[in-house]
Amino acid sequence: MNPNSELSADSPPVRKTDAQWQAELTPEQYAICRCAATEPPFSGRWYLHRDAGTYTCVACAAPLFASAAKYDAGCGWPSFFQPLAEAALSRHADDSLGMRRTEVRCARCGSHLGHLFEDGPPPTGLRYCINSVALGFAPA
Repeated sequence: MNPNSELSADSPPVRKTDAQWQAELTPEQYAICRCAATEPPFSGRWYLHRDAGTYTCVACAAPLFASAAKYDAGCGWPSFFQPLAEAALSRHADDSLGMRRTEVRCARCGSHLGHLFEDGPPPTGLRYCINSVALGFAPA
């Protein structure tokens, strides 16, 4: 898949067994992408990354976020104010840990990416707070 293209309605979903995901992902990637774990803040590879390009799903390579939408929210995780395409992500209610949040997953493979908050900058006012471990990167 070209990481600079948007997902289209005909992009096939990626479905694999748990055993297949465990074989293909590192233990840390599996814990975050398939079990909704969270990496420690300020520890991720992409947190301070500033190169131009496209952030992709580490599990299926779907293009998710443009580097131009990335900003430093000071929260310890890569943050973006918008996805490349709304169809790239799915959103789910997350009431875990005594909080009400919106979980963000890759629409193509269902991998947990992070959470969506409404405290971001203009123009959207949104903050997609994403685990670095859940992301790959394709340089421009």
